[in-house]
Amino acid sequence: MDLAYFATAAAVIALLYVVVLVLKVLKSDEGDQKIRDLVANIHEGAVAFLRRQYLMVAAFLVVVFALLLAMAGAGLINIFSPFAFLTAGILSGVAGYVGMEIATVSNGRTTQAARTGLNAALRVAFDGGSVMGMSVVGFGLLYICVWFLALASFTTLDLRTIAEVLVTSAMGASSVALFARVGGGIFTKAADVGADLAGKVEAGIPEDDPRNPAVIADNVGDNVGDVAGMGADLFESYVGSIVSSMALGVSAFLGAQALDPTLSDAFVLKGTVFPMLLAGVGILASIFGGFLVQANEDADQEALLQALRRGVFTAAALVAVMSLMAVLLVYGAGYWGLFMALLSGLAAGIVIGTSSEYYTSAGYKPTQTVSESSLTGSATLIISGMALGMRSTAIPVFAVGLGIILSYVFGSTAGGVEFGLYGIGLAAVGMLSTLGVTLASDAYGPIADNAGGLAEMSHQASEVRDRTDALDSLGNTNAATGKGFAIGSAALTALALITNYNDKIGNLLESAGGHFTALISGRIISPPFELSDPYVLVGMFVGGMLPFMFSALTMSSVGRAGGQIVDEVRRQFKEIPGLMEGTAKPDYTRCVDISTRTAHHEMIIPAVLALVSPLLMGVLFGVGALLGLLVGSLVSGFLLAIFMANSGGSWDNAKKYIEEGAHGGKGSDAHKAAVVGDTVGDPFKDTSGPSINILIKLMSVVSLVFVAFIVRFTLF
Repeated sequence: MDLAYFATAAAVIALLYVVVLVLKVLKSDEGDQKIRDLVANIHEGAVAFLRRQYLMVAAFLVVVFALLLAMAGAGLINIFSPFAFLTAGILSGVAGYVGMEIATVSNGRTTQAARTGLNAALRVAFDGGSVMGMSVVGFGLLYICVWFLALASFTTLDLRTIAEVLVTSAMGASSVALFARVGGGIFTKAADVGADLAGKVEAGIPEDDPRNPAVIADNVGDNVGDVAGMGADLFESYVGSIVSSMALGVSAFLGAQALDPTLSDAFVLKGTVFPMLLAGVGILASIFGGFLVQANEDADQEALLQALRRGVFTAAALVAVMSLMAVLLVYGAGYWGLFMALLSGLAAGIVIGTSSEYYTSAGYKPTQTVSESSLTGSATLIISGMALGMRSTAIPVFAVGLGIILSYVFGSTAGGVEFGLYGIGLAAVGMLSTLGVTLASDAYGPIADNAGGLAEMSHQASEVRDRTDALDSLGNTNAATGKGFAIGSAALTALALITNYNDKIGNLLESAGGHFTALISGRIISPPFELSDPYVLVGMFVGGMLPFMFSALTMSSVGRAGGQIVDEVRRQFKEIPGLMEGTAKPDYTRCVDISTRTAHHEMIIPAVLALVSPLLMGVLFGVGALLGLLVGSLVSGFLLAIFMANSGGSWDNAKKYIEEGAHGGKGSDAHKAAVVGDTVGDPFKDTSGPSINILIKLMSVVSLVFVAFIVRFTLF
């Protein structure tokens, strides 16, 4: 239990550090009255959106909670599981809300700090992003520790049951994250697309021009989608990776104990709580790494990137060193393979993040090539960007594939083959171990983006906008890097959950005397499942299709909502006298209302698809078909998410590269083509792409939680 208490202490330290960061941000200069008024408008719109969204999410949580209670009453799950689901869902929403609150506090202060210098603005924005990063890891780890310690106090509960309860909590976090990511993503990209098409392309006015009625909605969207949605997203990734690794630890160490009865119960307990210890180590390393993010006032884009790299890479190095010490102290030198498994995941995450940076940063050839293709029109730009995204999937696939093999092999060296799958779980924890600082680097981007908009709308000096644009461009690169981490960890976490699903079926078989029978057909179900089974094959094809269907739904939603924003902006330009001349004020509230209403309406069907698909497949075609569905969706979803994130990030930075003076600069034909590419990329990188990683994990965890239900009511 000492390891669990250490992890609890690390989580508390993270939250105390959050308090210090918040006080530091609040002490910064808020700016003049114009900036404060604009910030108030953005905050009001963001709060109104989240209030409405959370009411819908609350209704969903209550319905599923009641369903889980009924399953508990029928003996299909433990009685604590519904409460774990509910509390995790609530905390996932809290993590997103905290991030949104501090982001809307930080954006105006970043604008004001940019009047002083680049490093001052970087520190305010990064501190605001650090609140998000440390809140997610602090809340996530503390939640797991409290639940584990509470459940462990019940002597009637074994470790396998405790792990099942914690996995149910991952379903609660994932469900809320999906609503937050999809709803927030539709809002922010609808507003962004509408503002760009009707403002920059049609009216020919600058980005974030105060005459554009959609600019406030665009800035609100940055906070509800790229901050609140991302916070809930990474919270569930973090919690999911830890609890899935803990569940694999229970199976692995109980299996080792069965083979070697001399192994003590304390030894098995260590294997269960060790992922919590590693997460605590990552928190301490992330705090230290955050202190190193500094830049000179005359820093260029490369120097800013180096400042953020310094924080992330230092944290990763500290995690590696402290994890090795942890393995040696907890298990001894004979279990060095567990450290190597974690290191494999950590290294794979760095490779994926670096690959995303290479393909999306305007400082490298791929995005420069995309920007050059704008000279021949928007069609060639879009073709070039899509080709880049497809090509960019190769390195992440090899990185994750090698990470899986190495973590399995190294895990197997730690006491036997049964630890191989546990090694994969540790690799997922390792990939997200530095989430506190990597998420801070990601979350600071929307703050810098908002700061640039506020600089334009409050008519700041040109050097202020230049500084915020430099931070914003770097934020786009870091956002792509952060998405790479999230997608890579999603693949490993989903794989761990699928393994848990298979293990759970094995336990059900054992309790049923070696096989169980479908209620209606009478067919005997006996894993392991093979590719010769037509049900597995059908499941793989359906699973491979689901990420594409999900992306189609979310992208269509952005298109419809963005079209309504375009119509509204056109109407105001036409009907409000003096608006284009700058003598009249646009109706910002109207665009915020349109985005809010359409986002909440459009997010329902994609969310239902993710939740219902595995249940339908399992009930209609059986647990083997469902296993195929999970594998198919994992493979296609991972590739599609990488493709969309990197294509979208490249189009965005290609536009900014041109705005800095390349290929004719702002207002040129190349710039107009790049704006079109950017609007296509918006739902790619900020709506559909990042939502896919939640999709593949949510379907896996839903399958795991409902497996006993599916077995009992299979109809095939």
